[in-house]
Amino acid sequence: MNNELPNKQLVARSFGKAAARYDDVAVLQRQTGDELLERLSLVKLQPKRVLDLGVGTGRNLSLLAKRYPKAQLLAVDIAPAMLQQAKQRYQQVRGLKRWLPDNNKPMYIAGDADQLPLAENSVDLVFANLALQWCDPRMSFAEIQRVLRPDGLLMFTTLGPDTLYELRSAWATVDDYPHVNMFYDMHDVGESMMEAGLAEPVLDTDRYSLTYDSTMSLMKDLKVLGAHNVNQGRRRSLTGRQAFKQVADAYEQFRTGDLLPATYEVVYGHAWGGNIKTQQVDNDGSVSIPVSQIKRRQPS
Repeated sequence: MNNELPNKQLVARSFGKAAARYDDVAVLQRQTGDELLERLSLVKLQPKRVLDLGVGTGRNLSLLAKRYPKAQLLAVDIAPAMLQQAKQRYQQVRGLKRWLPDNNKPMYIAGDADQLPLAENSVDLVFANLALQWCDPRMSFAEIQRVLRPDGLLMFTTLGPDTLYELRSAWATVDDYPHVNMFYDMHDVGESMMEAGLAEPVLDTDRYSLTYDSTMSLMKDLKVLGAHNVNQGRRRSLTGRQAFKQVADAYEQFRTGDLLPATYEVVYGHAWGGNIKTQQVDNDGSVSIPVSQIKRRQPS
């Protein structure tokens, strides 16, 4: 793994600023959230405690509450402003029921997936939709394994390295700085899951294409989402108008009809909380993941 980790302070600040308008443009987040919930419906599970990791504005929190009405919900996000949005949304969804006694009212906790502020073996289900791509997978999966009960379930989505390849290609005509966030390969994700001690990991990928009228409208959406460049090695100085024009011109090669595509490679994964003492570790300390357990979904 040689990906440069994002600046966590910048991640928290970016998503904090994005909180109020996030849902206006969170098209991909809704699609992947729905798919993850559909996959979850195939699993027989009655969790007592559910962690929505990277809860964002809380859209999935209410759906998890509806699916598991007896479960205690934990909402964790690195941006306190997102937690506030999630709390308001949850109250709005409950409507008049919010005035009734509710022993399962969600707990809202500011925290980083790489350092979860939760006790060991305290969670039955971890649901993480497009949150782990901002983390070091070795640390985040180790933390998830730590808080999961041995028979608990992790269900997640993250982004793969082909995400926004069109924009990355266009920026490459300007300079060598990283202008687009870099994400881990599915095999790196799988190895990190095994190293953490998670059991029976299964991974597959899917591709989504969002379309825009112009490169500028894409960049504006990324800014509203709080998902603009947070790489440590990003360019610190302002980028000039001429550079943006060069990027826009280079992006035109991808135009289809009247629209510009923006591709997202989404990695879907699940695993069970395992007893790390029972994992078979090689002499060099590494843990191998069988190729048969990593499945790639063909684009439709």
